[in-house]
Amino acid sequence: MQFILLLLFLFALMAAAAFTGKAQSSEFVIIHLRIPRIIMSVFAGAALTLCGAIFQSIFRNPICDPYILGISSGASIGAALAFILGLDFYLFGVTSFALVTAFLTLLLMLGITRFSTVKSSYVMLLAGISLNFLMASILTLLMVLNHQEMQKIIFWTMGGFATVSYYDLLFFIPVFLIVASFAFLLSKDLNIMQLGDTQAQSLGVNTQKITYITLLLSSVLIAAIVSICGVIGFIGLIIPHLVRIIWGNNTKHLFAFSMLLGSIFMLIADTLARTVTNAELPVGSITALIGAPYFIYMLVRK
Repeated sequence: MQFILLLLFLFALMAAAAFTGKAQSSEFVIIHLRIPRIIMSVFAGAALTLCGAIFQSIFRNPICDPYILGISSGASIGAALAFILGLDFYLFGVTSFALVTAFLTLLLMLGITRFSTVKSSYVMLLAGISLNFLMASILTLLMVLNHQEMQKIIFWTMGGFATVSYYDLLFFIPVFLIVASFAFLLSKDLNIMQLGDTQAQSLGVNTQKITYITLLLSSVLIAAIVSICGVIGFIGLIIPHLVRIIWGNNTKHLFAFSMLLGSIFMLIADTLARTVTNAELPVGSITALIGAPYFIYMLVRK
C-alpha cells in the first residue's frame, strides 16, 4: 500500500512539474532536465531487463534480448521519418512516429506467425529476426538518401535520455507498471514452461496463450521505451544472465532482481554518458562498451 501511495505521489509531482512554467535557469536544469532524465533511466533500465528476462524465459534461449523481434528497428524507422520531415521540434513528434511504426512492425510479426503453418514460439522468433534485418536495411536507405538528418538519426538510434520530459514519464510509467504486474502474475506459469511445452501443457498451462500474452505486453513496453529513448543495447541481454548466476532461474526472482540491477546499471551508464567528456555520449554506446566485453568473458569462461 505504501509503495502504491509513493508511486501516486511521484506521479502527481511529475504532472505538476510538466504543466508549470519555466523557473530560474539552475532550477530549470534540475527540475525539468536532470530529474526526468534520472527517473526515466531508472525505469528504462528496469523495463529493458524485465523484457530481456521474459524473452529468455519464453524462448528458453539465453541469447535473446528485448530487440530480437524487430520492434526496435521498426521504431527507428518511425523516428527517422520524423527527423526527415522536421517533426523533431514538436512535442511527441519523434515519439509518436516511432511508436506507430513499432506497433506496425509488431502487427506484421504477429501476422506472419498467425498465417504460418507451424504453430511455435520459434516461428515468432525467426519472423522477428527476419523483420529486424528488413527494417535495418530500410533505415540504412533512409539515412543514405537524407544526409542532412543522418547525424540526428544515428545519435537517436544509439539511445539516450537527453530529451526526456515529464510528459514522456507520464506516458511511460503506467505502461511499465501494467506490464510488470502481468509479468509477476504469470511468473508461476513461466516457471512451469521451462520444463518444455509438452510437460507444461500436461500440468494445465496453456503455453500458447501465455506466450502470446507475455510477448505482446513485452513488445508494447519495448515500443514505448524505444520511442522515447532510442535503442539501448546489451542491458537486456547481460543483466538477466548475471541474475541467473547469482539468484537462479526462478522467474519471480529473475524479474525482481533483473529490474533492480537494470535500474542501477542504466543510471550509472547515463551518468557516465553525461560526465566522461564535455560532449554528451549516447547511453547505448556506454552499455555496449561495458556489456560486450563481459559477454565475451562469459563465452570464453563457459
